[in-house]
Amino acid sequence: MSRATLQKRPDEVQAMFDDVAPRYDIVNDILSLGQDRRWRKVVVDAVGAEPGQRVLDLAAGTGTSSEPYADAGVHVVACDFSLGMLEVGKRRRPDIDFVAGDATNLPFADETFDAVTISFGLRNVSDPQLALREMARVTKPGGTLVLCEFSHPVFAPFRTVYTEYLMKALPTIARKVSSNPESYVYLAESIRDWPAQDRLASWVEQAGWKDCRYRNLSGGIVAVHRAVKPGTAVADPERAARASDFLRRRASRRSY
Repeated sequence: MSRATLQKRPDEVQAMFDDVAPRYDIVNDILSLGQDRRWRKVVVDAVGAEPGQRVLDLAAGTGTSSEPYADAGVHVVACDFSLGMLEVGKRRRPDIDFVAGDATNLPFADETFDAVTISFGLRNVSDPQLALREMARVTKPGGTLVLCEFSHPVFAPFRTVYTEYLMKALPTIARKVSSNPESYVYLAESIRDWPAQDRLASWVEQAGWKDCRYRNLSGGIVAVHRAVKPGTAVADPERAARASDFLRRRASRRSY
């Protein structure tokens, strides 16, 4: 795949992730300078799932993002369309439910999960807005969506430097540490072409979610969006308090 656009071929993207699966987590740790661990912790805190609840972790890959939920007694389903990624994850964490699935046509019944989360995966979906509607379909009323994705740095001079890193330095580093460095050219382009924070928040609300807010991390390199499915959920004071803590970090109507 030589060019990343919002019109992606699922078979090509799937093959790319199958190929990089064995070293995917290691390469990500190197390329993010270890920041991906902090980003994922923010996501887990924003979801705020309790033991016994059901969480769908989409684009879960090898299950790195699913492990904190499983370790906390949350019933997490790690779903991804890359069989290569799922096979690596299942060997490492046989206790987690790994399910092959397409985000635009999820293999789950309506209102199955208390929360749905997807990290660094929505931009690889062929129809992101359809995927957001599917996530709403499988979430219980009052349930939560937490979306973590690369975004646009808010400080313009830094945004220029960051774009240069994406398009030049990232593929160069990937050639030294990845089995498929060309895939990281695609990833760099997909990050550069992805919608900014406010536009993504609009996509989320147009897909049927409400009260979408986001929090910028690392100067806007990454943004975590959080929204709620309309309806009434069973009251949980502790979970509500954690969600409020996430939402209190608001700098404007949408950003945190």
